[in-house]
Amino acid sequence: MQTKHSASPLRIGTRGSALALAQAHETRDRLMRAHGLAEDAFEIVVIKTSGDRIQDRPLSEVGGKGLFTKEIEAAMLEGGIDIAVHSSKDMPTVLPEGLDLVAFLPREDVRDAFISHKAARLQDLPHGAVVGSSSLRRQAMIKRLRPDIDVVMYRGNVQTRLQKLADGVVDATLLAHAGLKRLGLGEVVTSVIGTDEFLPAVGQGAICIEARVDDARTRDLLAAIHHAETETCLVAERAFLRVLDGSCRTPIGGLARLVEGELRFAGLILTPDGRTQHETTRVGAPADAEAIGRDAGAELKRRGGPGFFSG
Repeated sequence: MQTKHSASPLRIGTRGSALALAQAHETRDRLMRAHGLAEDAFEIVVIKTSGDRIQDRPLSEVGGKGLFTKEIEAAMLEGGIDIAVHSSKDMPTVLPEGLDLVAFLPREDVRDAFISHKAARLQDLPHGAVVGSSSLRRQAMIKRLRPDIDVVMYRGNVQTRLQKLADGVVDATLLAHAGLKRLGLGEVVTSVIGTDEFLPAVGQGAICIEARVDDARTRDLLAAIHHAETETCLVAERAFLRVLDGSCRTPIGGLARLVEGELRFAGLILTPDGRTQHETTRVGAPADAEAIGRDAGAELKRRGGPGFFSG
């Protein structure tokens, strides 16, 4: 396939963590196979983000999800990179003008993984155990299931969190199963938590690729690796989150699946202490994904009422 990238490499922007790099390499490798291109047709450009630099505070206190994307998006708008590879769950629901999510890779396992040297499951941890998590969703769900457990803020990349666990800083942690599998670390998982027990974050397990709206050639290149089913599910989930104004400050779970030609959606909001929750489900046509997500979000926003997340 002859593209502008035949002469100059397609520049792939990414964060520098091992997981982010694994996702960028997966994207590159899929493009190489799809178009018969050599590795030198691509350049992986590592960009340090605010979210990577700030390790001592919860993201909810310093700006939320955009901290993992804004520097990368700025580089794309300035022409420094051609595409950006992200974890979908890190993406704000509103993107900068001129940028769009133009491709999704086939989704990995959406579930959360429980990792501990002290117990086989979260339910089996001893009374007063300490669990580390940086996710408000996971924190609230842990407290809902085990209000006696002490949940502490736990920042850092996957390797850092696993090392803290090995050092005994915490008794257990929860991480996305998809990320561990992409890193070849599946063997560290003690048990995998079903989605009926822990509804995942919106976009969990899905890699998305962002590009400039006006870059038709790059969009055409990406079309060959785009997974339409993942996009349909993410359209519903992101519409749900957008209605709730979801950010790192709100414990929200949302999951859409395509089952026998139907879109099945489940959504959940919780108070940070896990004591109060509202859930909803929807079944509809895949073509109505955005409306389904919006409708579910509106229902939970109404049921939660004003000030729900500050409780």
